[in-house]
Amino acid sequence: MRIDILTIFPGMFEGPFSHSIVRRAIDKGLADIHLHDIRDFATGRHRRVDDYPFGGGAGMVMMIEPIERCINMLKSERTYDEVIYMTPDGELLNQAMANSLSTRSNLILLCGHYKGIDERIRQYLVTLEISVGDYVLSGGELPAAILTDALVRLVPGVLGDETSALSDSFQDQLLSPPVYTRPADYKGWKVPDILLSGHDLKIAEWRHEQSVQRTKDRRPGLIDE
Repeated sequence: MRIDILTIFPGMFEGPFSHSIVRRAIDKGLADIHLHDIRDFATGRHRRVDDYPFGGGAGMVMMIEPIERCINMLKSERTYDEVIYMTPDGELLNQAMANSLSTRSNLILLCGHYKGIDERIRQYLVTLEISVGDYVLSGGELPAAILTDALVRLVPGVLGDETSALSDSFQDQLLSPPVYTRPADYKGWKVPDILLSGHDLKIAEWRHEQSVQRTKDRRPGLIDE
C-alpha cells in the first residue's frame, strides 16, 4: 500500500510514523508512505499557499494552484484509487470503511488548514471526504495520521498475528471483550475463572457474551444497527 500525504506541516507526522505498527509496516516494505509539502508547489519567494476568501469573512483559505500541482504531479506517476480530503463534514470514519480502503493500492490524503481549502478542489479533484469525528481540529494532519494507522495495520503481514485485527472492536459491530494477563490474582483482583479453565469453546462463548453486553451498555446504537 502506498499513501501520499499532502500537507503544509510534514513534521507533524514524524512521531506517529516513527514508532509502533506504522514503523513496522514501513520497515517490512508493506507500507510506502510519502509526505509532500504543499509549499514546494507554490510560486513566489514566500511560497504562499493561502489567501483571503472571496466575499470577505474571517480566516484564510488554502489556494487551489499548489494543491492541484501536487496532485497532478503524483497522478502523472501512477494511478490512485482515491484522493481523500480529511474534513469534519466528510463521511465518518468507521471500521468498515477502514477495511475497504485497506485493500486499495494507492491513496492520496489531503490535509487542509486554516478555514479549509478552495471548494473547487473538493469539486474537481477530491474523490472521497472523511471525518474522524464531529469536532474541529487545527488541520487535517492528525486525522490523516489516524486514517493511515487504521489502514496500515490491516495490511496482511503487518501484525504479528494475522487474526489479531479480526478480533478488534467494531469488526463485527461489537466492542471487544475484557482482556486480562498475569498475574491471575493481583491484590485480590482476580481474573474470571473461565479464562483459566483451558476450555476453548466456553471461553469463546464467554467472550462473545461479554462483547454483546459491553456493546449494549456502552454503544447500544451498534446493536440497533
